[in-house]
Amino acid sequence: MKMTRLTAALAVTMTAAAPAIAESLFFPNMSYRTGPFAAGGIPFADGYADYFTLINERDGGIGGVPIRYSECETAYNTERGVECYQALRGENPLVLQPLSTGITYQIIPRAARDEIPIHSMGYGRTSAVNGEVFNWTFNYPANYWDGASVIINYLLDENEGSLDDKKIVLLYHNSAYGREPIPTLTRLSERLGYELLTIGVDSPGQEQGSQWLQIRRERPDYVIMWGWGVMNSTAVQEAANIRFPMENFIGVWWSGSQQDVLPAGMGADGYKALAMHGTGTDYPVYDDLQEYVYDRGLAAGTGDEVGTVLYSRGMYAAMLAVEAARTAQEIHGVANITPAMMRDGMANLVITEERMAELGLPDFGPPFEVSCQNHGGSGQAMIQQWDASAQEWNLITDWIEPDRELIMEMVMEDSLAFAAENDIEPACLN
Repeated sequence: MKMTRLTAALAVTMTAAAPAIAESLFFPNMSYRTGPFAAGGIPFADGYADYFTLINERDGGIGGVPIRYSECETAYNTERGVECYQALRGENPLVLQPLSTGITYQIIPRAARDEIPIHSMGYGRTSAVNGEVFNWTFNYPANYWDGASVIINYLLDENEGSLDDKKIVLLYHNSAYGREPIPTLTRLSERLGYELLTIGVDSPGQEQGSQWLQIRRERPDYVIMWGWGVMNSTAVQEAANIRFPMENFIGVWWSGSQQDVLPAGMGADGYKALAMHGTGTDYPVYDDLQEYVYDRGLAAGTGDEVGTVLYSRGMYAAMLAVEAARTAQEIHGVANITPAMMRDGMANLVITEERMAELGLPDFGPPFEVSCQNHGGSGQAMIQQWDASAQEWNLITDWIEPDRELIMEMVMEDSLAFAAENDIEPACLN
């Protein structure tokens, strides 16, 4: 019964008649337009869908093969996400975007067995960076351990190279997602001499009174947030209520969207967050989106999310998927690629500044190369700050490097432990 219900939920969003599976490239989205986290899921899904529509309408698909797009609704629920995977896997999806760390953890072994690539862009299991163990999982251009390290490097720069005797709170979503940065921040605290306090918030995160009472009592120098959905906007409002200095409150890239700050009004002014890409509509690609998608009435949403942080992220994810498919077509000399061929394209993906400019996204994301030893990209991120008066995010740094030596040390420890537990012999497929 569940399979029948979920299969029926796979709604094709392309307006043109969907070509037969054998004559199209299938890019499903494990989206969540419903549930407590829908406010974040909707703009990502819109950006993801609109970019594929652009490629179909402007270019006739990828290498002459049309894209078939569909969504399977997970409501950001792990069980439903696994059900979506089961419904989708028989249709030869070229890549799956689980859009949830919990779902990603559950489907990694299934996808490896079924030989279906996963792209968990900036989320999921961080140690999937090691492609010798996680052959079918990719998390470029950056991962959670990168993000934690980037924030600490930014704070080091803000404090003349020393965090001795500083007190830092990690306010985190009490889930696999929210716990991801704890090992990195803990190791860095031992090395750099700051005191780390971790405070969890149960999902969905609307109740945070006791957590912010503790933060007010502890009087930390900085608060780092690993939140999602309503947890973020609630935390920003609570911080404003206790007059915590917003310039010392920094979120991960999933805690830095318009949805997170607008509810607090001027109280959110000065709040900061990581940025793994640019935002706004000041990129040439939007001219094409206007002509080929919006003006033709083909947009996935109502248009009110265009250019926002999470819309931009969905568009970015789709762009990386298209570029990996092009790479796969070049490697194998065929246009109608298989999921296994797509994996090869992802494993050999090269994103240059020149290519980003050609795609109408100059300076939007970092250049990076994927290899067997690094499925995680450059690991770089920027810091953005919210201007409540203008209601916009402003980038206040260039790309910041993480501590790559520490991150790769942790990646190897965790990935090799996973390999031993699951009888995996590490090896490159490409």
